[in-house]
Amino acid sequence: MLNLMLILAGCGLVIMAFHVLIRWSLRAPRIVEQSTPEAVGLEYSEKLIPGANGKRLFAWFIPAPGAGKAPALAVLHGWGGNAETMLPLAGPLHRAGYALLFIDARSHGRSDIDTFSSMPRFAEDLDHALHWLKRQPDVDPERIGIAGHSVGAAAALLAASRRDDLAAVVCIAAFAHPRTVMRRLLASWRVPYVPFGWYILQYVQHVIGRRFDDIAPLNTIGRLRCPVLLVHGSEDATVPVAEAQALYARHRGAADRLLVVKGSHDSYDDLERQIGGLTGFLAEAMNRQMAH
Repeated sequence: MLNLMLILAGCGLVIMAFHVLIRWSLRAPRIVEQSTPEAVGLEYSEKLIPGANGKRLFAWFIPAPGAGKAPALAVLHGWGGNAETMLPLAGPLHRAGYALLFIDARSHGRSDIDTFSSMPRFAEDLDHALHWLKRQPDVDPERIGIAGHSVGAAAALLAASRRDDLAAVVCIAAFAHPRTVMRRLLASWRVPYVPFGWYILQYVQHVIGRRFDDIAPLNTIGRLRCPVLLVHGSEDATVPVAEAQALYARHRGAADRLLVVKGSHDSYDDLERQIGGLTGFLAEAMNRQMAH
């Protein structure tokens, strides 16, 4: 009996250690911003937005260039990123007349640290950012959209799938399904799917409290009530462009767009030249919202 108890205790310790290793391996790197919107010639103010679990979200708020109530966008980075990584969008969107809220997800940038990061938690952070943005006196609450990159793009789709008050969603380098992304990552680490990879996927779903199928962009995009623009790099090796095409096929309304630009997962050499496609999509979506 003692030997059996020792064996069971030993197995329990091994499983606990494996869980710690999984969390450590999948944690998001925390990188603090080194620049500000001032570096691209924009006035801004720093904000601390109340978030979930009593945590605060760090953000840059860039007011619109004109007077009166302006359309606005909440902008969210990807895994391990921060508000600074999305700054290349600030200038063109500001010139197009938008108020902008660039946020750090929990445990990223200068936001408060939480127990873990996940795509559903990114979506929660977007919800809190939208709540704050709608209350600003110079923002038109009827003309608000969200934009995200990678995990932030998937979170934008998840958040938008639960709302009916958004004018538009812009997804940059969105993946189709978290299970596919995780399996690619584990394969790149040479982790055999059986038994370890399969167990890791089950454990991650347990930790985040959501099934991958329930939060997969391939499924959430079909529940959107607003137009969506999918922007994807033609040389993206992290998330193949075929995944953007699959997402587009799931939500191919008259107002939806797929914009494939030259670039990788994190670098878009051609986006500046094609920024008109992004701002044009947003203008149409915002005008359509006003007409309603």
